[in-house]
Amino acid sequence: MANYSTNEFRSGLKVMLDGEPCSILDNEFVKPGKGQAFNRVKLRNLNTGRVWERTFKSGESLEGADVIDQDMEYLYNDGEFYHFMDPTTFDQVQADLKAVGDAASWLKEQDVCSVTLYNGAPISVTPPNFVELEIVETDPGLKGDTAQGGTKPAHLSTGAVVKVPLFISQGEVIRVDTRTGEYVSRVKS
Repeated sequence: MANYSTNEFRSGLKVMLDGEPCSILDNEFVKPGKGQAFNRVKLRNLNTGRVWERTFKSGESLEGADVIDQDMEYLYNDGEFYHFMDPTTFDQVQADLKAVGDAASWLKEQDVCSVTLYNGAPISVTPPNFVELEIVETDPGLKGDTAQGGTKPAHLSTGAVVKVPLFISQGEVIRVDTRTGEYVSRVKS
C-alpha cells in the first residue's frame, strides 16, 4: 500500500494510524515563526467512529489504508446481519448492526448503498441521499390542510419516524432526505 507524505494529506484520504483505518477530516498546515512546520490533522477512526487530533512534522508519512467504497445493492436483514450484493459480480457481503449504524432505518430492499470495505469486510454503510418509503402509520389527513399547516409524525415501512405535513395520509409514498431525516415531497404513483 502506498505511503502518503504530509504534503499529500487532504480531506477524505484514507490512512492507517495506530493499526486502525482512518479518514482525514481536516488538515491544517502550520508554519510557525520559529521551528519546523507541521500539520495539524483531524482523523476519524473508521472502525469506531471516534475523532482523533494529531500533529505530524513536515515530511512525515502514513501508510494508505486498504479501504474501498463500493456501490452495493441491499438485499435483506436476517435478524442479525444485513446482506449486500455487488450488482456486477453478484458477490455478497454481510454487515452487522455496528457497521450499518443509523443507516438501518433507511435501508429498503434493492436500494443501492455505498459500502466501505476494509480488508474485504464492511465497516460502514451510507444509504442513498434520497429514499422513497411508504407511510405505514400516521394520523388521518384533514381536508383543507396545507403544506404550511404544521407537521405530524409518520412511521415509515423501514421503522423510521419522520415529520410530515398534515395533508399526508397513511399508505402514501414519500421522498425523504437520509442526510437530515426530513420529508422532501410526495411521490406520485
